[in-house]
Amino acid sequence: MSVRSIQPGHGRIVVRNDGFSNVFSELSAAYPLKLLSPQLPSSNVSVVYMLSYGGGLVGGDQVQVDVEVLNGARLALLSQGSTKVFKTRPGRRLSARTETNPTTMQRLQVHVSARSALFLLPDPVTCFSAARYHQTQVFRLAKDSSAVLLDWITSGRKSLGEDWAFSRYYSVNEVWVDDQRIARDATLLEERDDQGPLTPRTLAETLAPYSCYATVIMYGDLTQNTCCNLAAAYSAITVFKQHAPPALIWSLSALCDGKGCIVRVAAKETEDVKNWLGKALVDLEGVLGVDVFRRTFS
Repeated sequence: MSVRSIQPGHGRIVVRNDGFSNVFSELSAAYPLKLLSPQLPSSNVSVVYMLSYGGGLVGGDQVQVDVEVLNGARLALLSQGSTKVFKTRPGRRLSARTETNPTTMQRLQVHVSARSALFLLPDPVTCFSAARYHQTQVFRLAKDSSAVLLDWITSGRKSLGEDWAFSRYYSVNEVWVDDQRIARDATLLEERDDQGPLTPRTLAETLAPYSCYATVIMYGDLTQNTCCNLAAAYSAITVFKQHAPPALIWSLSALCDGKGCIVRVAAKETEDVKNWLGKALVDLEGVLGVDVFRRTFS
């Protein structure tokens, strides 16, 4: 198989299982994207870290990653630290089109074949003041594959007084099973100029008191224990009036007659969301292995 030429900001991952262990047919990337795969004790679970040079993305950077998980392989896509999106600025970078106020764009396209599994478990996106970020992620799954897809965002650099201070954040996640779309989740966060007869509110006021929001989409046999346990915990929640918002809230919606689910979490602190996810998804430790799971949630 010949390696395809790669445009700036693009990456490609192709991993398959040969019956004994996972093998990468392709693992390639071009600036500002970097892809790294460490050696693991397990031969049936592979990890790829999606990184960027300089520790983050700058206004105008355009990143696209194409992923194929084949022949029963299991792939975990991780990051090292939050995906930092720096403020917009004029000028052109290597992977950017010429724009006055460029938007940082990231696109992920994933194909997961029969009996294979994908676990997208990055650290959260953190948009700095005045940043503009647009993310599109499309997942095409075979009916008997599995996937866990985590997408989350923080309010920014709270230590510097930034609280939902970016210009625009737009994220879309689409999940297809065979030729049927089973989920489409879109989030748009930006200041509204015209709020009609309502009392004007800033984005920070609208999202208060929470500073981290997360969405987890799960599908397939490898997620059944996790979905069932979460459904039982959610049905046991008693709703009652509270004088103040709780530190963390969450909800659950079933997908495909229970073959999957969508979980949404919000908390006042990012670390609280991370700890909650680590407990809620603990059954995946037996699927991914202790080492990979703890790389994500410890």
